[in-house]
Amino acid sequence: MKWGIVTFPGSNCDQDMADAVRLLPNAQPIRLWHKDTDTQNVEVLVLPGGFSYGDYLRSGAIARFSPIMQAVERHAASGRPLIGICNGFQVLVEAGLLPGALLHNTQRQFICSDVHVRVEQTQSVLTHNAAVGQVLRLPIAHGEGRYFAPDDTLKRLENQGQILLRYCSAQGLVNEAHNPNGSTNNIAGICNEAGNICGLMPHPERVMHPNMGHTDGRTLLESVASRLNLLEV
Repeated sequence: MKWGIVTFPGSNCDQDMADAVRLLPNAQPIRLWHKDTDTQNVEVLVLPGGFSYGDYLRSGAIARFSPIMQAVERHAASGRPLIGICNGFQVLVEAGLLPGALLHNTQRQFICSDVHVRVEQTQSVLTHNAAVGQVLRLPIAHGEGRYFAPDDTLKRLENQGQILLRYCSAQGLVNEAHNPNGSTNNIAGICNEAGNICGLMPHPERVMHPNMGHTDGRTLLESVASRLNLLEV
């Protein structure tokens, strides 16, 4: 199974993602450059974290115009998995592939810490192996991670089950005290209606091996591989 990992100028989590993919069964990372015009027919496509183009203008605002993004859109339209992590989530939003916006954190400071998130649905490629209500501990590292969307968009996301993850306590309690960046409704990740395009601010690729302290990230990335294997049967 080939996982394409796009590198933009300023990406800094692309190698982490490649290492994470190598820990998955029968998975091979394929490195893609922002000037490429095709995705080499990979099964999964990942836009990793970092600071694409130095986060000038807005995070992800310039990366959305990279040559590879047309191929990214074609990949997504085909129904294949497209995952945006942190800066990659910001790129997906800027490109209009996911709704809403990622704004500056409420405290206007960069946050780098572990947080807990609660799984809200299991119909997406990213949460297929999880359980509704399951709590995962994942790292975040961002300055513009506060998810925002108009009320009508939020209502649609809620009604259509497009909210993947919410910031919460270790026990799964969702409230303002456990909202690290001020995200509306504690939203940490969303997907499109089909569930194949997923964006999240936490970094599952950073907690894939016991040497990293724990392996909660495997729940999400293994979900993608498992979902694809089921589709191929």
